[in-house]
Amino acid sequence: MSARATWKGVLKIALVTIPIKVYPATEASASLSFNQLHGECQSRISQKKWCPICAREVKADELVKGFEFEKGRYVILQPEELDAVQPESTKVIDLVQFADAGELDPTSIDRSYYLAPDGPIAVEAFAVLRLAMRRRVGVGKLAIYGREYLVAVRPRATALMLHTLHHAAEVRAVETIDELQIAASAPVAQVKLAQQVIAACLGPLDLADFTDAYQTDLRLLIDAKIAGSEIVEPVRLDAPPVVDLQVALEQSLAAVSTRKKTPAKVKPPSFPPNREVREGDLPKRTRAS
Repeated sequence: MSARATWKGVLKIALVTIPIKVYPATEASASLSFNQLHGECQSRISQKKWCPICAREVKADELVKGFEFEKGRYVILQPEELDAVQPESTKVIDLVQFADAGELDPTSIDRSYYLAPDGPIAVEAFAVLRLAMRRRVGVGKLAIYGREYLVAVRPRATALMLHTLHHAAEVRAVETIDELQIAASAPVAQVKLAQQVIAACLGPLDLADFTDAYQTDLRLLIDAKIAGSEIVEPVRLDAPPVVDLQVALEQSLAAVSTRKKTPAKVKPPSFPPNREVREGDLPKRTRAS
C-alpha cells in the first residue's frame, strides 16, 4: 500500500521555495497496544475528569488552563490570551543555517519524516537541492498546527529527511551525570582484547536483521488466545554469570571467532608495558569504534 502524505507545505531557503509533501518515517502502528477493561464485565473503562475539592465530575466547558508557577499556585490563561501568542501555521520549513551533517547531535532529534516534491514543477528544484546538500544539514523553523518547531533537513537516498529537534535547553548535558566525570582508564591487554572482539563483529549494518522478540511473542500469545489454543510460554534464558572482565573478553573473542575462519586481528596502539590506557591516549578512530 502506497504511503500517504500527512501534510503539504513549502521548503524555503533564502528566495527559493519548493512545494513538498511530508510523510512520517516511522510506523507507530507496528507496536501492539491495549485497552483498559473492567475485569468483571470486560467493558472498556472511560476516563473522567474529577475535581477532588468539589467531589464531582467536571464538564469540558468548566475547564481552564493553568500554569503552576509555585507549588499549589497557578496563573490562569484564557483562550484569547493563548491565541494571541500562538504562531500562525504557515507550513513553511524555513532553513536559515547549514552545517556539516556530523554536527547534528542525535540526542537532539525528536521525530523524523520524509520530504518529497509536490508536483512535477517541484521535482527538478527538489533534486538540485538534495544533491547540493550532500554531507550537509540545514536548520530552521516550522510553524504548524499552532506550534513552532526547531527542525533540521538533510538528504538521504532519493529523499530529504525532516527532523523535529529538541531545543538546547531540553537536552541534558553529560556533565550533569556524576559517574561520567571520572577519568576512564583500562589495562592495555584488556583494551587490545576488546578491540579484537569488536573487530570480529564488524559488518554492514542492516536494522532489518534485528526483530522485536517481545512484539512477536505477544502477537503469538494474542493469536493463540483468540483461537483458544494452548498457551506455550517462550523459553526464558538465564542471565549469564558475572565473570572476571579479562576472562569474559577472552571467552567472547573465542565465541565470535568460531563464526569466522580466522580471528580478527587489530593492530593495537603502542603503549609502554604495564601501563593503563586513558581515553585521550586512543586515536580518534579507535575511540569512535
